[in-house]
Amino acid sequence: MKSKFIYIIAASVCGFMLTGCYDLDRAPANQLSSLTFYKNQTHADEAMMGVYSVMRNENCMGVNYRFDVLGGLCDGAVQKVTTVQVGTYDASSAFLISYWQTTYEGIARANMVLQNINNTNMTESLKAQYRGEARFMRGLYYFFLYKLWGGVPIYDESFNVENYEQMNYPRSSGEQTIDFILADMDSAIAVLPEAWDAANLGRATKYAALALKGKVLLYRKRYQEASECFQKVIDSGRYELYPNYADLFQPEADNCNEMIFSIQTTSGATSNVGLPSCLYLGTRSTWGWDWNQDYPSVELVDSYEYKNGRPFDWDDFIPNFSESNNVKKATFRATFEGNKVSKYPAAKDKLLAMYKQRDPRMSASVILPYTHYLGYADNHEIDCEYAIAGSSIKGANWGYIQVDRGLEVYLWRKFVPVGDMGGQMFDRKQTPINFPLIRYADVLLMQAECLNELGDQPDAISLINQVRARAGVALINNGSPWTRATTHDEVFQRIVHERAVELACEGHSYFDLKRWGMLDTLNDRRVCDITGTYRWTRKVTDRDYLWPIPSSEVEKNPNLEQNPGW
Repeated sequence: MKSKFIYIIAASVCGFMLTGCYDLDRAPANQLSSLTFYKNQTHADEAMMGVYSVMRNENCMGVNYRFDVLGGLCDGAVQKVTTVQVGTYDASSAFLISYWQTTYEGIARANMVLQNINNTNMTESLKAQYRGEARFMRGLYYFFLYKLWGGVPIYDESFNVENYEQMNYPRSSGEQTIDFILADMDSAIAVLPEAWDAANLGRATKYAALALKGKVLLYRKRYQEASECFQKVIDSGRYELYPNYADLFQPEADNCNEMIFSIQTTSGATSNVGLPSCLYLGTRSTWGWDWNQDYPSVELVDSYEYKNGRPFDWDDFIPNFSESNNVKKATFRATFEGNKVSKYPAAKDKLLAMYKQRDPRMSASVILPYTHYLGYADNHEIDCEYAIAGSSIKGANWGYIQVDRGLEVYLWRKFVPVGDMGGQMFDRKQTPINFPLIRYADVLLMQAECLNELGDQPDAISLINQVRARAGVALINNGSPWTRATTHDEVFQRIVHERAVELACEGHSYFDLKRWGMLDTLNDRRVCDITGTYRWTRKVTDRDYLWPIPSSEVEKNPNLEQNPGW
């Protein structure tokens, strides 16, 4: 069920809100200001939705899946992520200032709620709840900044954001930033409800704050404290794994019991508040004629095991596949004559049979060659086959998936609209599919990681197996040699694998690799498409563990110290 509360985002009066963290033109005297706006709960709701709405921005968390490009699970052609991949970005790159300013705008909006909530005509307990909600969101935004830049300047509700010329605080240390975030989470945990009614689904809860606190602690390797947070979420009994993984990323599961905190969306002729998933993850055969700018990496797809847990190896399946691009082309490429395939690759049926033997999350997450997808063209839905033929491929009108730029790549199913979603699609930049920031499977795997670090390998394996059982994959330590994992390092490698295949396209991998100190394992990785065509080489150095502070911010605030190596 979609949250009714989300409609306030589209309808809210936010004239008093900031239009940019450093673009604080004052509103005309006849518009609402923070001094006149906060009078009742409706005003407080509208202000709070202004805080939530920043998440949807592309320069905040609105395209979070794009961080999987930087984490090796995804490849993409968007310039700002490509420059990071090949190591040509620097402190003057425009996307850095966009992320920095947009996220600080979310913080400023949360601070304005905290500064003004006492002006409303509400009970003290309700005011406390709104303060907790604002602190949760402020902590979420600060954690996002921390993951990208490390310690950052901390502005709390004591700072008057209208005095933008005075925003010249020095950077707090990484530990100080973490302590501030944890304090916000503790405040939120103390006052937020355990759940909201149907009209308010999607708002932050006590357990969302506990899960986020655990994630923050895990990032700092404070395993015992993190484990205690995750265990409280698990013991609450409010969350469970959704039975069908394939349906988890479509509207029917938007606010199911697996979703702990998500970016909320909705659609309608008069209220269309969504995310650009269709635009960037779809294809030329998706509703709206889209770009497929982000697509699954070959390495991700190859990492999905067989259902019995045995690792997949192309050379076992197609001899000499790994060594020969000619073999890869022969395996995948069809021949087109006119608008139809005239000759399929000899391996087509073998490929389709192989897909069925693999981890079902692969087919649920990825559109694989010669599988089908319900596309859209000429105002009606069309069943489309994904044939590989480079620029020769025809589009949905002829029953095929057409790929932007003629790339021969895997494609996402996750978060991509099916047909016109029963009439719900109105704008390709506003896909009405919620995007999870924290879901229960993530919590189970983070708790498994904590337990493994604390020396409890059996219980860690038990949690991993819960996730694998839902997926329909062989359990760890089921007696087969390829599922054995008993030592710390063996269990850790299982966690690395499981987080990749379970959470692909959800934006976790980049930050996982950074906190594990494994980002540099991507250095010199050759990015190729599935027929072996070379695209570029990934470059990672020590400096890439933290982004450079935008040079324009350093110019405005001489107290900002640049990150090492920049």
